[in-house]
Amino acid sequence: MSMPTLVYTLCFVTSALCAVLLVRAYFRTRARLLLWSAVSFVFLAVNNFFVLGDLVLFPDFNLLPYRHLAALLAVGVLIYGFIWEVE
Repeated sequence: MSMPTLVYTLCFVTSALCAVLLVRAYFRTRARLLLWSAVSFVFLAVNNFFVLGDLVLFPDFNLLPYRHLAALLAVGVLIYGFIWEVE
C-alpha cells in the first residue's frame, strides 16, 4: 500500500469514527450542537471516501464535483448548527 493510499484511508476512518462517536454522544445527551457536528462529520467522511475513490480506487473517473458537494454540505451544516442552535 502506498503512502497516499494509507493517508487517505486513515482520514476516512478517522472522520467516520468521529461521526460515530458524535452520534453516540448526541443520543446520550440530546444536545443539538452534537447532532449538527455529527452530520457534518458524516459528510466529511463521505468527502474523504470520494477522495479515496477519486485518487486511488477509480482514477479514471472524476469525482471532484461530488467531493466539493460533500465538503460544502459538511461546512454548511456545521455553520447552520453554530448560527441557529446556539443558546
